Amino acid sequence: MSEGTQASAAADQESPLPAPVPLTQAGVLIAGGTGGVGLATALSFADAGVRRVALMGRDPTRGELALAELARHHPDLQAVFVQGDAVEAAQAEAAVAETERRIGDVDVFVSSVTGGVSTAVMPGPLHTKPIEHILPTVVNQLIPPLHMTRAVIERMRVRRCGVVINIASDAAKVPTPGEAVIGAAMAGIVRFSTTVALEAKRFGVRVNVITPSLIVGTSAHEQLMANEFASKLFAKALKAAHLGATTPEDIAPLIVFLASPDAARITGQVISVNGGISVA
Repeated sequence: MSEGTQASAAADQESPLPAPVPLTQAGVLIAGGTGGVGLATALSFADAGVRRVALMGRDPTRGELALAELARHHPDLQAVFVQGDAVEAAQAEAAVAETERRIGDVDVFVSSVTGGVSTAVMPGPLHTKPIEHILPTVVNQLIPPLHMTRAVIERMRVRRCGVVINIASDAAKVPTPGEAVIGAAMAGIVRFSTTVALEAKRFGVRVNVITPSLIVGTSAHEQLMANEFASKLFAKALKAAHLGATTPEDIAPLIVFLASPDAARITGQVISVNGGISVA
């Protein structure tokens, strides 16, 4: 690092940070925003006064349907769909650049990318899982939030403000039979996010993680409950959710709070939303 760069970095650390961006002025990018938790979060942001939202996803048809849903509730909202697959580094960077070209600065980034539910990521005892399924499970679950966080963090660092909220799973905290590989990927998201929180706090950037358990009312829930092993696993878990099964609408308000100036002192936290299934 040159002397000039060192002096600039030292000055950044010593000078006061700018005030957090109010939600009414914030630009929000939601990866995985075309359905489930992502779309519910976009609606909650709009309810809270956000006027600029980008929904990132792989399927343009789902994107158009999601934009229509937002327009139905908030016709004055500036909402756009940005196509991209966050597993691919170049597409992650391109999606962020496209978002900023169309709606301005990304002040808040939310990763609601799950990688989808496929045979490779369906829960099951490790000894029953083909060894070749391990890599795609880890890649599809772990890599999207890492790529997207890297793509937004430098822009936020330069502006000296910003919020990143990654969604993982309680499998990151609680050993769950049938989710050895999924749990490893989710734990990776948690440790990555909390480490970035420590790195980025001096630049006014906050990073937090939300770890739900089963989320009902989503396509992933329907697919899981159609699988014999997964349905038994999660039916047992739901019996412990004495406060009620978690829905996307339970998670979205927490995301909005964490993104708001009201949470300006909260970073590096891992928060479960699971109705009481676990307390880890």
